[in-house]
Amino acid sequence: MVTNKKDKQFDAVKMMREIREKISADTQNMTFEELKVYIKKKLADNNSKLVGQ
Repeated sequence: MVTNKKDKQFDAVKMMREIREKISADTQNMTFEELKVYIKKKLADNNSKLVGQ
């Protein structure tokens, strides 16, 4: 069996890890209340909705 390896133009796993690392660095040492404010601000900036709302 021969497999052809294609170059990826977009690596979703790599992108998700980078995003997770940035969020972890931004929220490190935040209290729960600070974390809630951070999340609400990010959602407002992106015009996103919470799941289920």
